[in-house]
Amino acid sequence: MPHADTLTVVHHDDTRTRFKDVRYELHRDGIRIWSAEGEHLVTDILMTQAYRQRATAG
Repeated sequence: MPHADTLTVVHHDDTRTRFKDVRYELHRDGIRIWSAEGEHLVTDILMTQAYRQRATAG
């Protein structure tokens, strides 16, 4: 299950919902998101953007 530090969901009406520090699963019918606030199911998705910050080795 992918992890994202920041996940942005762009809805069909061009509004955006942002989540921080989440795990998520993409499905044909939408995206299921687990965050500190609980579980979310979003079905009106136009696009998603997930970012993961990783510490550099060295």
